[in-house]
Amino acid sequence: MNQGRSLFSQLLEYLPHYELAKCVARHGGNRRVRSFSCSNQLLCMAFAQMTFRDSLRDTVCSLRASGTTLYHLGIRGRVCRSTLADANERRDWRIWAELAQVLIAQARALYLDHPMGVRLRRSVYALDSTTIELCMNLFPWAAYKRDQRAIKLHTLLDLRGNIPVFLRISTGKGKDLLALDQLIIEPGAFYVMDRGYLDFARLYRFTRAHAFFVTRARKKVKSPPCWKKLTGRAARLGCDAA
Repeated sequence: MNQGRSLFSQLLEYLPHYELAKCVARHGGNRRVRSFSCSNQLLCMAFAQMTFRDSLRDTVCSLRASGTTLYHLGIRGRVCRSTLADANERRDWRIWAELAQVLIAQARALYLDHPMGVRLRRSVYALDSTTIELCMNLFPWAAYKRDQRAIKLHTLLDLRGNIPVFLRISTGKGKDLLALDQLIIEPGAFYVMDRGYLDFARLYRFTRAHAFFVTRARKKVKSPPCWKKLTGRAARLGCDAA
């Protein structure tokens, strides 16, 4: 046990601070910033995530309640709700997207030998979407139903370690298969998805990229077999077609 240090500061030691500094410099995150840097912003949002805060007001009140220990958490200066809100709204989102890719690469490296229950050396991904309901007054643009507002979160999950490697947000009425257009397909990998992503023109990209996909067919789908071979009774199979 590391004496004299908070658990929060010990966890954040694993953050790639050098990579964060490069992302901030690349997109000018600290340009014209007096005190509340991108590093402070990241620490505040990480604190909100780890302590299950419900809002910015709840986050700031909890941080201020820490008093003098705020410095030991790694946060420099006084945190105001308006300052944190402005930073979340105005700073370039690509800083955090690129930092997330660095963290994902580090996490995936830790699970290279993680068993999945199947003997596959290649990567296996699961693609699916979930609907998140929103407040009608705050999100009028997120059209879903007449009396509801919602967005769809499309997630590509690496089944070795259950690590999300791709996220896409769309409106609640958005079609699931549109997420296939933004996927960077890994050659040799397996992609498992439901029938909502069934679009042969888009799935052909997986074949051209030398990847594999597993999905469920709809009842109305008509696909003539490319070849057909009769088998004997000993095989207990009438025919084999593909």
